[in-house]
Amino acid sequence: MRSFFATSNLFRRSGGASLLGLILGLGTGCGAFELAGDKAETANDRVNPENPLWYERPAAVMGVSFHRELTIRGRTTGEEYEHGQAEIDPYQNRIFVGSSDFGLYALRSTDGSSLWRYQTTGPVQSEPYYDRELDIVYFGSHDGALYAVRAYDGSLVYRFNTGAEVTRRPAHNGETLYVANAADHLFAIDRRTGKLRWQTHRPSALGKEVAGYAGASYDNGIVYMAYSDGHVAAYNAADGTERWAPVDLIADVDDGADSVKYLDVDTTPIVDGPPNARVVYVASYAGGVYALDAKTGSRVWWNERATGVTELSLFQEPAHKAGDGTEIPAKTLILATSSSTGLWALDTAGKMVWRNKVPEGGITAPVPCAGALLVGTSRHGLFLISPRNGRTIDGLDPGTGFSQTPAAFGNKLFALSNGGVLLGAQVAVPKAERKPDDYAWFGRQ
Repeated sequence: MRSFFATSNLFRRSGGASLLGLILGLGTGCGAFELAGDKAETANDRVNPENPLWYERPAAVMGVSFHRELTIRGRTTGEEYEHGQAEIDPYQNRIFVGSSDFGLYALRSTDGSSLWRYQTTGPVQSEPYYDRELDIVYFGSHDGALYAVRAYDGSLVYRFNTGAEVTRRPAHNGETLYVANAADHLFAIDRRTGKLRWQTHRPSALGKEVAGYAGASYDNGIVYMAYSDGHVAAYNAADGTERWAPVDLIADVDDGADSVKYLDVDTTPIVDGPPNARVVYVASYAGGVYALDAKTGSRVWWNERATGVTELSLFQEPAHKAGDGTEIPAKTLILATSSSTGLWALDTAGKMVWRNKVPEGGITAPVPCAGALLVGTSRHGLFLISPRNGRTIDGLDPGTGFSQTPAAFGNKLFALSNGGVLLGAQVAVPKAERKPDDYAWFGRQ
């Protein structure tokens, strides 16, 4: 396998236009994931164009801290992909990451060395959740269970059987966890004992379904959930009673001429906005991206063009001062990932800020990292992209691609490749006091 450091040097020598970059049409001189013939969409720089937190500069800003073989290949089954996402404990310098070899690993974030490994009876392709107060890690497995293990030694606290694979991160409020599984079940359980408090279920969609499913979200006493039959629901967090009638997102999509092929709403709802105007962002695979009123479920806006979306992310840039002292207001982007229509950035009114084509094989959900966006591609490596226009800042390629969503804290990032190699890296953050022509030194000191 190619050296990570050799690959990083390849990006440095080429100024961001390596062989990989040429394949994808990437690099600092051209757009990343760019849509041919769609310049009007990809050239829009409306996110803090005066002086964003992230300054444009040459590549070579991603440096590898460590890499290690993690997945035990003799224990894997099925396709050679790694899904889910690592969980970071920045207080004790630990990361928790699942693998297709049926294990959850606890590792030191400084060098990737092992602390412990917990064996389940199915692939662990989930998004763990670390409860700092109890020092417990909650994670799901394809064996249908949610596990709670002690973070310091990996000993089992309890195992809650849901009956279907668990991949999404549990939502947490007080003494309750809200857990979704792949069979459209939602469970509320005691976080200390695993005792069931309440559960609800919607019948799965009839016909074809897209791979993946939504997780639960909690906000202000309400649990939000999306289902494979195209509905979004809101429940009272205490007892599971409906707060508003489930909303059918594709009701306006099917005009009767042809049936909608996929009904799925596989994106975990994102709740955002001021206290008196909270909205829920969700995406229907066939219908597009929606903003719903968090209290009533009524539609606030709908972008019907952003179809095929399987992941939603939120990028928030705080208000700050430009180099000349100008006050730059805060910005929020809703990032919608679709392997068919591209990576979309929408503003909080549902209008497109930019849209760029994604490489063949698709990409992960974008993750904020050091003021930029970090994304994995299933065939071509990791890329740092600008939230201004979606263009590439830098990239790393271990040769096997990333289907697992990377995890980031500050300027540190971690991701498990499809080849079973855990990569730890860091981003050299630009400094406002430096001039643009001084940026070339970043990543080389």
